[in-house]
Amino acid sequence: MSRSTVFDHAVMRPVLALFVVLVAFTAPAVRAQDDTVTFERDTLVVRTATGDLPFEVELATTPRQRARGLMERRGLAPHAGMLFVFESPRLASFWMRKTYIPLDLLFIDAKGRIARIAANATPESETPIPSGEVVLGVLEIAGGRAAEAGIAVGDRVLHPSFRAGP
Repeated sequence: MSRSTVFDHAVMRPVLALFVVLVAFTAPAVRAQDDTVTFERDTLVVRTATGDLPFEVELATTPRQRARGLMERRGLAPHAGMLFVFESPRLASFWMRKTYIPLDLLFIDAKGRIARIAANATPESETPIPSGEVVLGVLEIAGGRAAEAGIAVGDRVLHPSFRAGP
């Protein structure tokens, strides 16, 4: 082995080891940062037969936000939720993958009318939950909250995303 080969190996091994360590420690941070999705917050009102119920919601309006949704959350306050709004009315289907809490899914048509309620969706289930008809949005709230608050099919969601909104 020549002297230059010995030098190259002696220098390159620590450099290579440092590179591996740097990649190992920075790669998870990059992945975690890529998985971070932020949501704007807003308020909406669900108008029921017995009165108006305000909700503080996070808005999921982009494909990336809608894909993330409420995944990996461990709780949801009674007057909190997430409002998914599509670019145009469509048949929609949701699942509960990586969603650890039961949710009520309120499927909302373009005029803000609740078209369907899927109550107490099973956490972590990959079974599709279909809208049943064309909708413009979906409001996810804590499981059981719709029945507890008297929210029913036909009630209105008042939000600027829907034509019946304020």
